[in-house]
Amino acid sequence: MTSNSNLDLLDSDPVFHLKGGMLAMTVVELVRQAPERFAIQLAEKVEQAPNFFQDTPVLISLEKLDDPLDISGLIALLRICRDHGLLPVALRGPEDYRSLAQQSSLVLLPPGRGGRDKPLETTEPQPQAVAQQPAANSPAPEQAPAQPAPTRVITSPVRSGQQVYAPGGDLIVLAPVSAGSELLADGHIHVYGPLRGRALAGVRGDTGARIFCQSLEAELVSVAGQYKVAEDLRRQPLWKAASQIALEGDSLKITTL
Repeated sequence: MTSNSNLDLLDSDPVFHLKGGMLAMTVVELVRQAPERFAIQLAEKVEQAPNFFQDTPVLISLEKLDDPLDISGLIALLRICRDHGLLPVALRGPEDYRSLAQQSSLVLLPPGRGGRDKPLETTEPQPQAVAQQPAANSPAPEQAPAQPAPTRVITSPVRSGQQVYAPGGDLIVLAPVSAGSELLADGHIHVYGPLRGRALAGVRGDTGARIFCQSLEAELVSVAGQYKVAEDLRRQPLWKAASQIALEGDSLKITTL
């Protein structure tokens, strides 16, 4: 094989791969322009859970903003976020904000459907078949049974620094969950032991998802984007008790199992 052939093989050897993925993203939903109040309220949130906000990538949603945002207002907002450990990576809002996003080196994402974050579909549209009348006396076609959502079962303890995700279904952990770890599921989360880390259920926007645990000692719990941190949870009568967490309206309700 010649040296030129070797170079051709090297040129055709891929150095990267494009893969789809889903990451849990914290959304800062801006409803009014008040930089001073924003800084104060954000500082209070960071004080409640400093580890949660440190170097956390965030998406800034402008969909419910009462007044149009200009570049000076956005610069002030980004500075406040970064001063408190947040890393803004994108704006979400109408096309009018594209120039603003480009000026601030951010990505502009389209408004979410129904107020909930949903994955972007990039599949090619399929051609539609022409409907045909069924032949006389022909049996009706059988529909394939719906596939059950996958459930991920973890039997070993979830250690600090670990992240466990159950895409498309529920997550069941048959062991303790340590502080500094993170559980994520598109559906429910069940922990048959102490829950001391973070648990985020319904991460794709399923408002019917729930979190169940034998002992509620979590750093953070979240259902479909609504969350409570440890400081809030310690005030609950069910702290360190068998609990379930569900979403009611725009707030989390914690009840006994």
